[in-house]
Amino acid sequence: MRANTILRNGRIVAFDPELPTATTIAIAGGRIVAVGDDQIVSEMGGPDTVTVDLEGRSVTPGLIDAHVHPAFGVERTIGADLAGVTRPDDLLSRLRAEADATPPGAWVRAFNLSYAVFASMPMRADAIDSAVNGRPAAVFLFDGHTMLVSHAALAEAGISGAQSFPDTSEIVVDDSGCATGQLREESAIALILNAAPRPSEREIRNQVSEVYRKMAAVGLTGLCVMDGDRTSFDRLDAMDRQGTLPLRIVTALDHAPGQRNRLPERMAMRDECGARWRGGVIKLYADGVIDTGTGWLYEPDTFGDGGYGLWNDPAEFREVVRDYAAAGFQLAVHAIGDRAIGETIDAFLATGVRSVRGAPHRLEHLESLSDNDLRRIGDAGITASMQPAHLQWSKPDNSDAWGLRLGHKRASRGWRAGDVSRAGIPLALGSDWPVAQFDPRIVMAWARLRRTPGDRNAPVIVGDQRLSALTALKAYTRGAALAQGDDDLGEIAVGYRADLAIWDKNPVEVDADDLVDVGIHATLIDGITTGPAVDAEIDRTRRLP
Repeated sequence: MRANTILRNGRIVAFDPELPTATTIAIAGGRIVAVGDDQIVSEMGGPDTVTVDLEGRSVTPGLIDAHVHPAFGVERTIGADLAGVTRPDDLLSRLRAEADATPPGAWVRAFNLSYAVFASMPMRADAIDSAVNGRPAAVFLFDGHTMLVSHAALAEAGISGAQSFPDTSEIVVDDSGCATGQLREESAIALILNAAPRPSEREIRNQVSEVYRKMAAVGLTGLCVMDGDRTSFDRLDAMDRQGTLPLRIVTALDHAPGQRNRLPERMAMRDECGARWRGGVIKLYADGVIDTGTGWLYEPDTFGDGGYGLWNDPAEFREVVRDYAAAGFQLAVHAIGDRAIGETIDAFLATGVRSVRGAPHRLEHLESLSDNDLRRIGDAGITASMQPAHLQWSKPDNSDAWGLRLGHKRASRGWRAGDVSRAGIPLALGSDWPVAQFDPRIVMAWARLRRTPGDRNAPVIVGDQRLSALTALKAYTRGAALAQGDDDLGEIAVGYRADLAIWDKNPVEVDADDLVDVGIHATLIDGITTGPAVDAEIDRTRRLP
C-alpha cells in the first residue's frame, strides 16, 4: 500500500506498549496504515506521497472535548467578561464601564461572574441598577444556570413576580412577592433572553465558526456538543457542505421538561449527519447546580435546599429516557447532585438498553458522587463525562458557594475523577465551554494538579482525585471517542482514523504546570491539516486565579 502522507522523525504517543519508540506514521485514505520507524518511508512512500519531517515533535491522537456548548457560548458570552471578579466594588465598576461603552438603547450584558461576589452583596436588581444607569442589564453567573438582571430588564421582559414553569426553574421573589432580579435555571432565564436583543443568525454562524477554528488551534479534532436543535443542525450541515467545518462533531439534541410533544420531531432527526458531523444523542438535565440549591441531593444542603430535581414530575423524566433509548438514541444527562446521579442511573437501568450503536449512556458532570452510585455506574458500564477545570471556582476550605452548601464531608467527595478512573469506569474529559476554558491543556492540567496551573503555591483541592498525565490524555482522546461510540478514533494504531495533534513537546512527559504553554503545531482530521495553531489566539483570558 502506498501512503498519501507520512509523518516521520517524531515522537509518537501511542497507547500500545509495543510501540514505545515509534517515530513515523503512514496515512492512506484518511486512516493510519502503519506506525513504526523511518523504514516505513522506503516501504510505503511513493512519488505522490507527501512526507513531513516532524523535527522531533510529538504526535498524540486528536483531542476530543466530551462536553461543550459552542452556540450556547456564543449567544451568552456577550458584553463584559467578569472573570476574576469576586468583590462587589469590582463588579459595579466593571458594569459602569460596560454601561458607558454600550450604545443607547442596547442592553448592558456581562457574563462569567463568580458566586463569590454575593458573599458580601445581595443578588438583587437594586444592587446593580445604579451601576448600569437604570438600563436593562443581564449578568450571567459563570455556570449559565443563574442570571442577575436589573429592574429595567425585568420590566422589558414583563416579569413582576413568580411564574409557573414546566420545570423547577424559578424567578426569585421577596417577601412581598416581587421579583428580586435573580433568575434560576433555563425556563426563567429564557424570559430575559427572549426580551433582550439577539445576534442575527449570520452573526452567530460567523462567531461559532471562529470558535471552532480556535478550538482546532489548541489540539482539538472533535467535540461532543450539548446544545443541539434544528437550527444548529442546519448550521453544521451548511458549514460541512462548504468545507469550513474544522472539527469532527457529534451533537446532542436538547430536550427540556414539558416537551414530550416534540419527541416525534427529534426522533426523526436521529440519523441526520454529514461528512464531519452527526446526531443520535439526546441531552437531558436531571437537576441544576449546587451553588444555588438546585442540585438534587440525597440529603438537603446546609441551607435546607437540594430536595428536588429539574423535572416537576420525575416520572416524566424516566419515561422520556425510556422512549429515547427505545428509539435508538444515546442519552447524555446533566447530573450534578448525588441524587440526580442515582435517579439517572435508575432511569438508564430501567430501559434495559446499556448502549446504542456502541455508545454507552452518559452521565455529565457528577460533581457530588456517592460511593454506592460509583459502584453502580461501574456495574452498568455508564460513561462518566467530567470537567475538572470547574474546580477553579472552588476553595479548599469550602468557603465558596458550592462548598458551603455541601459542607466539608460531601465537598471532600467532589469531582471524583480519580476514584472513577481507579474503578475502571469509562472516563471522558471536557471543558463545558463557555463555563470553563476550551483549551484542553488547561483542563488536563487541572485534572493532574487539582489546583491552578502555573501557581505551585496554589492550594490543592481534594488531591487524592488527581489523574496521571497518561490517564488525563486518554480521557481526552480514547475515552472521549468511546463515550460517543467511535471505536476507530482516539488511538494511534493501524486502521484508526488519522485524527492527530502535533505538539512541540510530549504532553505526557511535560510537567503539569508547564503543560498549558506547550505549543500545538498542527491538527489533522483524516490525515488532512485543519490549519496551523496560532498560540496568540488561544483563549487564556478566562483562567481564573
